[in-house]
Amino acid sequence: MLILKGGTVVTLGEDCKVIEDGGLVIDGETIAAVGKSDDILAKYGNKEGITVKDLGGRLVMPGFLNAHMHLYSSFARGMSIAGPSPKTFKEILERLWWSMDKDLMTEEELYYSALVGAIDSLKSGTTAILDHHASFGMIDGSLDVLEKALKDVGIKGSLCFEVSDRWGPKARDASIEENVRFIKKNANDPFVRAMFGLHASFTLEDETIRRCVGEAKDLNAPFHFHLAEGLADVTDARERGYKGVTDRLYELGVLTPGSLAIHGVHIDEPEIELLAKCGVNVVHNPESNMNNAVGVPNVVGMIAKGVNVGLGTDGYTPSMLESAKVAYIIHKHERRDPTVGWTETAKMLFESNASIFSAHFGKPMGAIKEGAAADLVVLDYYPPTPLTPQNLLGHLIFGIRDSAVNTVIVGDREVVKDHVLVSMIEESVMAEARKVAESYWKKRS
Repeated sequence: MLILKGGTVVTLGEDCKVIEDGGLVIDGETIAAVGKSDDILAKYGNKEGITVKDLGGRLVMPGFLNAHMHLYSSFARGMSIAGPSPKTFKEILERLWWSMDKDLMTEEELYYSALVGAIDSLKSGTTAILDHHASFGMIDGSLDVLEKALKDVGIKGSLCFEVSDRWGPKARDASIEENVRFIKKNANDPFVRAMFGLHASFTLEDETIRRCVGEAKDLNAPFHFHLAEGLADVTDARERGYKGVTDRLYELGVLTPGSLAIHGVHIDEPEIELLAKCGVNVVHNPESNMNNAVGVPNVVGMIAKGVNVGLGTDGYTPSMLESAKVAYIIHKHERRDPTVGWTETAKMLFESNASIFSAHFGKPMGAIKEGAAADLVVLDYYPPTPLTPQNLLGHLIFGIRDSAVNTVIVGDREVVKDHVLVSMIEESVMAEARKVAESYWKKRS
């Protein structure tokens, strides 16, 4: 049992509180109590097997949750694309990401690319990620390699393999089987769970989608897929005879409750209403959308229509703080309206992500309360102005940086302590990753 005392506790959750000189009790992997430090110590301080950690006035809050990540993209850092710059989003996919995932062929490449992303995520205060994986050079067993990386580092996650027809029937069949196998294996794993991955409508045939829907239904598994990220997705669906991409996925059975539709940049109001009706979560990735020049989704309209919109990074960055900062300003800029951004960003970062992860893991996450997962971040942040539940987002946007992450606790483990990764020597991991990445790059040249 671990007691944290002497911190500024921000509970988040439905009844968010800021507790000065606050403390909490972690029993196993669960929060057992939260309150004033004196009250916590009086009730629990004399129990056997207690460890007490003094936070020294630091800020403690639930760890950040990343609702869409691509761990394999770690090896793209600094990589150049040969030839002229891609002029469309589809060219970016074809000349960078699809060629990358085709060339990922070894366990070593998968393991170290995942380690890098996991370490960077933890050190920016993220305690759980929903990853969308592709490695068509090594499909069978690939998700087990990622699972090992997550558990070795100490970050929670949910994994899937993106099914696509773009590399032919053999790769398609293998990717379907990898999803099915991993979902069966990890359905009740408390640390690493599974979803059923699809790439996007425009690289999937109707029969492939129907087959995936049948498998996912038998497994009671939600889907994790890209939706209308670029206009090519919309055009393809219409050329196939559908009203649009969302309608195609609806007719084929993909839009199931709890599934994740990533991006939704090019969807209209009827499609938004359809997603809300089906109980599908949308995940916003503002920096990635800007980087790929695909546009800005109507997040304000989605939330107004009742869609649960979460926040992710799409592999562009491991930092949820960074993603939140951009989400806050991009919709003001896009709409030329200074009244938007605050409510939507707070809802995505604090409420929607918590609901997505809590439902998927079967345990309250994203809140400091009795019975919730003990996944926490301790920040070297001493507010120079009043800190309240109402203005917390302002402190995160304008005051807190990733460098403030002092300690990260996942379950009953301190996985980052005094800014240092606990589970392994970070410098050694990065040195080995660099060797593996260099070999991988040479293979691609």
